[in-house]
Amino acid sequence: MKKFFSTLKNIWSIKELRDRIIYTLGLLLVFRFGSFVVLPGIVPSALESASQNQNGLFGLLNAFTGGAFNNAAVFALGIMPYISASIIVQLLGFAVPYFQRLQQREGEAGRKKITQITRLLTVAITLVQAAGYLTYVQGSFPGAISGEVPIGIFWMSNIIILTAGTIFAMWLGERITDKGIGNGISLLIMIGIIATLPQALFAEFDFRINGNGGLFAFLLEIAIYILIVAATLLLVLGVRKIPIQFAKRMAGRGAGNVPVAGKRDYIPLKVNASGVMPIIFAQALMFLPATIAQFFSADGNPTGFLAQLNDFTSIPYNIIYFFLVIIFTYVYTALLVNPKQYAEYLKRQNSFIPGVKPGKNTADFIDTVTTRITLPGSFFLGLVAILPAFAAAFGVNTAFAMFFGGTSLLILVGVVLDTMQQIESHLLMRRYDGLVKSGKIKGRKSMTIGASM
Repeated sequence: MKKFFSTLKNIWSIKELRDRIIYTLGLLLVFRFGSFVVLPGIVPSALESASQNQNGLFGLLNAFTGGAFNNAAVFALGIMPYISASIIVQLLGFAVPYFQRLQQREGEAGRKKITQITRLLTVAITLVQAAGYLTYVQGSFPGAISGEVPIGIFWMSNIIILTAGTIFAMWLGERITDKGIGNGISLLIMIGIIATLPQALFAEFDFRINGNGGLFAFLLEIAIYILIVAATLLLVLGVRKIPIQFAKRMAGRGAGNVPVAGKRDYIPLKVNASGVMPIIFAQALMFLPATIAQFFSADGNPTGFLAQLNDFTSIPYNIIYFFLVIIFTYVYTALLVNPKQYAEYLKRQNSFIPGVKPGKNTADFIDTVTTRITLPGSFFLGLVAILPAFAAAFGVNTAFAMFFGGTSLLILVGVVLDTMQQIESHLLMRRYDGLVKSGKIKGRKSMTIGASM
């Protein structure tokens, strides 16, 4: 405990880090405030039944937005339209030469252009989803729309407000990333998840105590939950170390020069190099059927096969979701881990992988190793993603089952570790102890090339 308070004191004593944390908390508070500001023309009392309907993707989306979805708030759509736009742009980078040039060859100017395209696409997606959301509210909750407001003005104004809310949330995330601590977009999703976690936990406790297994069953669930968190930590932190050898160098002067063996190091290739992004991307795509159903059903509720894709406990949903996670793990790993860059970096550093020729052979070797470790990593990631369905099948209430695994757990673990790593970097740069006894959170960074989520 003394070590904990000493670490907090060290964090607070660094002015830059303290300012970044306060700035981040302030923007997160603004985001949470917007989750309770109801859209104009909405009758809040008519939406009370929504808080009790946590089944399906609507319940999961409500968890991601911290209750804003069921509140019909200005942030009801959250940051998910931006995630959907990012998916589309990144997929275009594989198929369209123009986007390939922007991503790979045009440097900072290309990244700025991609950011601009993503923002414009976010606006377009949000306009469509805003119309679908209002259709859902109108069809599912009679009396939710006040009769005092002309229906045309209600629709036009609220579509604009919902779109502005998503764009403002996107701006908050970018500000946090630039001037705060941690990844802003991921933090906005995480804060929404945390906001609904206590309520779900107390609901599960009350459910078990009132004759559904008792205290023992609740403690057993918590123990299993801790084991799942530990397994998720192993997935996030796991690395495959590829040994590298630096070439010999000459030491001394003149005739006294003697060869000195080069030092040894390693390249830490992460088992899950893509972090939480495959889960977020797959989840965003799973929201699309529910959005499409808004326009093809009279009451705004999906039917038939679309209804199964709207239920996170259904078999079709989990099969599709599982394979989407695997696919996006490979896609995002291919974007982050570039074997050619590793090979060029090793060549510039006058180093090599023992037993492997420099250049193309090194790039092929790294690519092969990455492919091999990504396969089990992607399957385990997919398994964790569909754990909520298994939890619900064993009697865990729906609200808590969402946190028992899947997207919520992976986002919480990944974002917390990433934020802790950034805080630790500030501490170590100023010669303070890290957040753990070893002085360093392992497995979060890979050399100086390649990105890490």
